[in-house]
Amino acid sequence: MWKLGRRGIHTWQKLHAANVPTALIENGQNRVIDASLTLIRERAKLKGELVRALGGAVASASLLGVPLGHNSSFLQGPAFAPPRIREAIWCGSTNATTEGGKELNDPRVLSDVGDVPVQEIRDCGVDDDRLMKIISDSVKLVMEQDPLRPLVLGGDHSISFPVVRAVSEKLGGPVDILHLDAHPDIYHCFEGNKYSHASSFARIMEGGYARRLLQVGIRSITSEGREQGKKYGVEQYEMRTFSRDRDLLENLKLGEGVKGVYISVDVDCLDPAFAPGVSHIEPGGLSFRDVLNILQNLQGDVVGADVVEFNPQRDTVDGMTAMVAAKIVRELTAKISK
Repeated sequence: MWKLGRRGIHTWQKLHAANVPTALIENGQNRVIDASLTLIRERAKLKGELVRALGGAVASASLLGVPLGHNSSFLQGPAFAPPRIREAIWCGSTNATTEGGKELNDPRVLSDVGDVPVQEIRDCGVDDDRLMKIISDSVKLVMEQDPLRPLVLGGDHSISFPVVRAVSEKLGGPVDILHLDAHPDIYHCFEGNKYSHASSFARIMEGGYARRLLQVGIRSITSEGREQGKKYGVEQYEMRTFSRDRDLLENLKLGEGVKGVYISVDVDCLDPAFAPGVSHIEPGGLSFRDVLNILQNLQGDVVGADVVEFNPQRDTVDGMTAMVAAKIVRELTAKISK
């Protein structure tokens, strides 16, 4: 997995070692990036046109995969998650109806614009500054096709920064964020990587893309995590006090006075008894029904969401965690689509 994550950097080094002209390299990179964005743009156009033609949808969830894993601090398996989640969403072992009765087979409820080709882009030597912009641009292309709203499949948690940035910039102001996770992911720069999956919310908060950030399910937090939380005014709800906070968290009202609500679900917010297929196994987490109660009872206009950090290489029992991630995606679809 380490070799996969480093492959794009090695390609760049080899091109330079072979004395390939910089202009030629940059031209090749630009062509790959343009082709990647064109693919997302045309898929989004097609899905948006279909939803508008069918009529009646004010907001419609649209899946966008971002198979990025190289910003993980431990294992890079989350890069393989999007296709496994899709497979589980449409698995014949269950039906395509959310708990509230929405039919996922209706394209006005859920569509899919495919994946950002992360590894192909990195193979051209594109660095993370530019890659993050490509992810943001891809999200904006989805949002340009009203009424589509992005429901992003990660990937590690570093993807939340470019996605939230795109949502905030496209809507013209900050959002409120509900973040479910075992970790606060708010290190200033973890292990020297400003785009680490453990630093995504520091980038979001310093960029002014969120007014409120509520972090729920926290049970692995350092002194820096708490200090960073205080610095940015983050509302951190740790598992050690969950029984006390339950009523508040299961009756949240967010988004008033800002551009809406963004939801980020790291699958490791769940106790590993419910979701063993994660890179960072942290006992003592939320039950699956706890998560659904928080999501289903939330009051607010959900303008985007992501589900991240599912690691298929750590999954057990014939794709148990894939089905858990898929169920979360289904219920997020129900919150977004209307």
